[in-house]
Parts: sequence; C-alpha cells; structure tokens
Amino acid sequence: MKNTSIRTPLAGARGLGAAKSGTEHWWEQRLTSIALVPLTFAAVVIVIATIGRDYAGVVQLLRSPVVALIMLLFIFATTYHMKLGLQSVIEDYIHNKAVKTAVLITNTFVCIILWFACTFAILKLAFGV
Repeated sequence: MKNTSIRTPLAGARGLGAAKSGTEHWWEQRLTSIALVPLTFAAVVIVIATIGRDYAGVVQLLRSPVVALIMLLFIFATTYHMKLGLQSVIEDYIHNKAVKTAVLITNTFVCIILWFACTFAILKLAFGV
C-alpha cells in the first residue's frame, strides 16, 4: 500500500525527540548560574559575618529580612542548579531506561528534600517558625 499522506517527513518528526525541551533546560542552567554569582558572593559575606558570633548573634543577623531573603534565594538557586546539572549528567551517562528513570526521580527528591531542610533551617533561625 502506498503512503498517500501529503505531510513531509519533517512535519511528522516535529515535536519528537530531545529538541522539544533541551533549550529550556539549557536556559534554566544558564540563568541559575548567572543568579548564583551575586548570590554566592552575598552568602559568603553573610557566613563570614557569622564567624565568632554565638547562637543569638547568628539569629539576630538572620532576622534581617534582606539577609534571610538572600539566603533563601541562594538555597533555592543552588539546589535547583544542582538538580539541573545532575539531571544532565544522568541523562548523558546512564543508558538503561529503568535505571535512568529511577535515578532521575531520586535526584529530584533529594534536591527537594535538601531545599526544604535548608529553607526550614533558615526560617526557623530567622523567624522562629
């Protein structure tokens, strides 16, 4: 039986394969890395400012909304960037589909748990949540 479709092979292939989400992933990695440049600098300055302080002094520093916000943004950007980077490595180097899926799910959950634990710690210190 002869194929009588008027669609070209390119039209049939559009939307298939890795090309449908690759650029979004690439942009997210670049944006988080750009955001991490000033956030890392600020977080290092904040951590250095805590050196020599007791618990009450660290809590007092973190009670500043600007400091708490910077730390929360740093934690979010770091864990999200880590998730994206590990996802790329997993997708590139693990070829067994079942193992790849399991490791990708584990990567996502570990990053979410790490983000939640760090966020909770900052909120607890800053606002006594």
